[in-house]
Amino acid sequence: MAVFFPPDYTTARRRFLDASAARGWAVESHAITAKGPHGEGLFIDVAAHGPGDPTKTLVVSSGVHGVEAPFGSAVQLALLDRWKAAPPVRCVFIHSVNPWGFAHRRRTNEDNADLNRNFLLPGDDYRGSPPGYAELNSLLNPPHPPSRFDPFPVRAAWAVLRHGMPKLKQAVAAGQYDFPRGLFFGGGGLSQSVRILGDHWERWLGGAQDVVHLDFHTGLGRWATHKLLLDIAPTPEQLDRLNRWFGADAFEVCNPHQTAYDARGGFGPWCHARRGERSYLFACAEFGTYGPILMMGALRAENMAHHHGAAEWTKRKLAEAFCPASTGWRETVLADAVRVGVAAADGLRESAPAAQPANPTA
Repeated sequence: MAVFFPPDYTTARRRFLDASAARGWAVESHAITAKGPHGEGLFIDVAAHGPGDPTKTLVVSSGVHGVEAPFGSAVQLALLDRWKAAPPVRCVFIHSVNPWGFAHRRRTNEDNADLNRNFLLPGDDYRGSPPGYAELNSLLNPPHPPSRFDPFPVRAAWAVLRHGMPKLKQAVAAGQYDFPRGLFFGGGGLSQSVRILGDHWERWLGGAQDVVHLDFHTGLGRWATHKLLLDIAPTPEQLDRLNRWFGADAFEVCNPHQTAYDARGGFGPWCHARRGERSYLFACAEFGTYGPILMMGALRAENMAHHHGAAEWTKRKLAEAFCPASTGWRETVLADAVRVGVAAADGLRESAPAAQPANPTA
């Protein structure tokens, strides 16, 4: 399974396009204006295949956070390999939502925007910060190059003792719009990636009335385990599906007292706001790597290097934090991710549509 993990963006894109075309999937590519590290073009690629009932669609997206994209790309390749003839339901695979971050080994896009904080809905301003972020800014975003000999772990542990991990997670990671060079910056406006998705979303979903969407991520949770994180509480029908398809312990509604936190500008609420009359079940499929202080240290060091002096070691540290080189980790998480994707596709094929409440934004 580990062979599906790509070494870089260019390889990942070529493999995805080749595998999709070889299986007869319809493929389209949408360029962003920013370039790769060697001046190469960067694209959001979408592959779709529509056997069976066109009203049921599984969406699988990857690479919202660039440095996490090798895992998401590997999941999509492994599912394409699993479904050599055809998937059980109509599928739409969105490869590398943040191609600049993938190519440059950053979590963010070319504007330092965390795309999973950039999907703000109409009427929500790109302004503001969680309570406590400004107080932590000097710790999180010091204005100088990183050092290998950094007391950050000790200072971070002290902050956890002072504030508690749930409060600290919410303050740091919920999404801020006041510190453009800071961590978890949601951007100053709608990103290219979000605009591209918005321009084509309805066409990609087509006539689907029942959609299950898995958006693959890494970095939160215990090593080589996973959770399906829900931004919005499921309906009773969706809850029944989640229990039957994945198991009662496999999912949770985002909560700073558990795996994740409540964030602004997420992909999931954006999808729900556009669902219309569809049943739409969105889950962030999150696969755990290292502990939170190590992860934050890797993000902090790479961000310091990006803004205040390049340091290649910070790129390697960040890549390891979000996509460990361990063969055991890679084989375990990819096998589990494929099981999640297969369970969603098989369950969607066999199920009656799940009822969806009225959409107040429609």
